[in-house]
Amino acid sequence: MEKLFVIKIGGNVIDNEHSLHQFLSSFASAGGKKILIHGGGKIATKIGDQLGIESKYIDGRRITDEATIDLVTMVYGGLVNKKIVAQLQSLNCNAIGLTGADANIIPAVKRPVKLVDYGFAGDVKSEGINTGILNILLQQNITPVIAPLTHDGKGQILNTNADTIASSLAVALSALYDVRLIYCFEKRGILTDIHDDNSVIELITKDRYQQLLEEKKLFDGIIPKIDNAFSAIDNGVKEVLIGHANDLLQNLTETTKGTLIK
Repeated sequence: MEKLFVIKIGGNVIDNEHSLHQFLSSFASAGGKKILIHGGGKIATKIGDQLGIESKYIDGRRITDEATIDLVTMVYGGLVNKKIVAQLQSLNCNAIGLTGADANIIPAVKRPVKLVDYGFAGDVKSEGINTGILNILLQQNITPVIAPLTHDGKGQILNTNADTIASSLAVALSALYDVRLIYCFEKRGILTDIHDDNSVIELITKDRYQQLLEEKKLFDGIIPKIDNAFSAIDNGVKEVLIGHANDLLQNLTETTKGTLIK
């Protein structure tokens, strides 16, 4: 099976032009088939402030009301996505910018209202992911760059967690490729001490994860990433790597830095 890297970039790397350019240079120079999924929450918040659209969160998740879905569609699907694509073209990486609505790549459902109404937030319909069109692009050596937006099939764009999109795409494409899912951010991996960059946990298995949870050694923000990683592995993805954006090229090899989850 041919290798495919599904790479998600987020955190402070997207907000910093120098860090983003450094990452995209590495990404562009990497050989083989690859897909990039990006976030952009802080940029959306900043532009929302300029437009008088207040950002509201519950437990770290953005509430996507009518004004906010327009905002994130503009910022994620337009500004951030097209800036990344333009930079990749300048680095001789032939990229195409997409949302989940384009070519019906990622259908979703509006998140049901339970204790919290998240508004126009989307939960991916994993069985509906259009791997055929992604495969056609990859076989033509065109690199998909995917914004964290999906659609409900009835004309409504939905704001969707970029980590979840990356995990869902990695699972769907594992039927066609040998997939490594890589989450890149500003830390060197999963740390036992958030203030110590050298406290990287190099390998996490399910047993080790359970132990770390019981010992309360993981900070809250990283737990959804690890849950997404194990969900991907349970559903066919070979391995998941969580590491620093600067270590991308190393993390495409067998001698990885960061945290390998398998």
